[in-house]
Amino acid sequence: MSDQNPQKHSFQAEVAQLLHLVTHSLYSNPEIFLRELISNASDACDKLRFEGINHPEYYENDPELHVRIHFDKEQKTLTISDNGIGLTEQEAIDNLGTIAKSGTKDFMSKLSGDQKADAQLIGQFGVGFYSGFIVAEKITVESRHAGTAASDGVRWISTGTGEFEVEQVTKESRGTDIILHLRDDALEYLEAHKVKQIVNKYSDHISLPIEMQKEVWQQDEVAEGEEAQENAGSMVKTDDWEAINSASALWTRNKNEITEEQYIEFYKNLSHDFEAPLAWAHNRVEGSTEYTQLLYIPSKAAHNIFTREAKAGIKLYVKRVFIMDEADNLIPNYLRFVQGVVDSADLPLNVSRELLQESRDVKTIREGNTRRILTMLDGLAKSEDEKDQENFKQFYAEFGSVIKEGLGEDFGNRERILKLLRFSTSNNDEVSTSLADYKARMKEGQKAIYYVTADSLNAAKNSPQLELFKKKDIEVLLMADRVDEWSMEFVNEFDGTPMQNVSKGAVDLGDLQDAEEKKALDVAAEQFKPVVDKMTDSLKAKTKQVRVTTRLVDSPACLVTGEGELSPQLIRMLKQAGQAIPESKPILEINPEHPLVKKLESSNQFDDLAHVIFDQAVIAEGGLPENPAEYVKRINSLLLK
Repeated sequence: MSDQNPQKHSFQAEVAQLLHLVTHSLYSNPEIFLRELISNASDACDKLRFEGINHPEYYENDPELHVRIHFDKEQKTLTISDNGIGLTEQEAIDNLGTIAKSGTKDFMSKLSGDQKADAQLIGQFGVGFYSGFIVAEKITVESRHAGTAASDGVRWISTGTGEFEVEQVTKESRGTDIILHLRDDALEYLEAHKVKQIVNKYSDHISLPIEMQKEVWQQDEVAEGEEAQENAGSMVKTDDWEAINSASALWTRNKNEITEEQYIEFYKNLSHDFEAPLAWAHNRVEGSTEYTQLLYIPSKAAHNIFTREAKAGIKLYVKRVFIMDEADNLIPNYLRFVQGVVDSADLPLNVSRELLQESRDVKTIREGNTRRILTMLDGLAKSEDEKDQENFKQFYAEFGSVIKEGLGEDFGNRERILKLLRFSTSNNDEVSTSLADYKARMKEGQKAIYYVTADSLNAAKNSPQLELFKKKDIEVLLMADRVDEWSMEFVNEFDGTPMQNVSKGAVDLGDLQDAEEKKALDVAAEQFKPVVDKMTDSLKAKTKQVRVTTRLVDSPACLVTGEGELSPQLIRMLKQAGQAIPESKPILEINPEHPLVKKLESSNQFDDLAHVIFDQAVIAEGGLPENPAEYVKRINSLLLK
């Protein structure tokens, strides 16, 4: 019953494009629509469980939560109903008329036109509701928020074009009915056996009953004198409802009773991911704090993994009662890619995010989850199984940059994190060398693990800082992730061996550098002192010191960062982030054997040449001259003369 005239609204701009893609088979597997809608219905019931803790009146006279599926072959409609929290009129406008607020533009930018790839995006971006248009030419949503009057119901209608209608209606029961008016090519979803098959495949683990009307076989009546035809009859619906799923929270079951396929399908429903996870851990932890953990490592990184919007994918339950999504207190930030469920036996049902921050039980759970995940990853890394090795390689390609953040965030597990890291080296482009591998290959007399940071792998490979190391065949780790410069500030050693950034401080190869080389450096420093002093004066606005070095072989100069100071890469990164940067000047080291440096002694354009040598050192490190136009002008002047 409608209490007002329907009001027309326009979809958010991107939704029209999305709906066009959906109706043209965005999903490579159309039956997924039912999984998405059942998942949404289950979430609505979970939210009522949580809200009902403080508002028991929300249950009204219907305390048993469920999802129900009903179909009408004559009307060609399939209805998914729940008696969960429901929607107000404004919530229907806001939630059904827009893609998830934070992900709209990212979602649209990720669409590629590849059905299989695009299929993985819908649930992840909070747009699973729109999957109904894969099979429906029109969708009607009727809903009423728990605890409101029957007259406060809302009806939302759309054909999947640019507009939708909303009107106030009377709805006796709380919750939401999603009525799909099926297209003629989707009528197979009006068959009970087809619906049961899909529910068993994707949603069997949902922890509340998914019900359909029970059907019985009814024999057709025959006129007197006619012979009854064998098998003449049909299935007829009764008034009884029966559950078609096991309605058992998967994580509460004994893991020996759960198949690999069931673990994978639970993950897909939990995360809205279409890809199987790389690994998972399912454990019941007993002791001072009791809880169950079911934790998954995804195979792909989320679109927003490096944004402030990125949240941990852990759902918190207390004694099987859903409490909250994205319980980021249960996992450290550097493991935010982990998906899963934690069910506590000790936390209060009315726990809030604020209380989670102060709870000792939560701290214990967080530490337990961290240990379990790092153990799981270590197991993959050390496994000799070919599949495990490939899974770890894929994990590191997707999440290696993320776990490096733990070096600065989790002192207690720093050594465990370091053992998981993999690098390219000056001898091997593949990201496969562990710190233990590097140590095993160190030259006799080598006292440190050498590494260089840069903005890209190519810049790291060709850094002037490596020239002496290449000449002496000393392997150097190449670090080109944005987080490397920051994270390595927290690492002094690995397994008792110092870690040394080759671009910081004076080069010291210890026993690997003979007395003759050291003597040559002293001689060059004395010989070039007038040039060094003059360059220092000429470049005083750009450098804090100029000095000769033996680290260079082919390049005229390089930039070096003083101990405890910010590197050029970190300065650029902080500037891009809009942060204030303390004044910091690099050290310029010059190669006394290079013809360009030797030319300085007799040059009539000393100042121009000194600035060009400095700017070229900046370029070699992946930066840009402070004044590119002035740099070009000086180059042209030198070329002309």
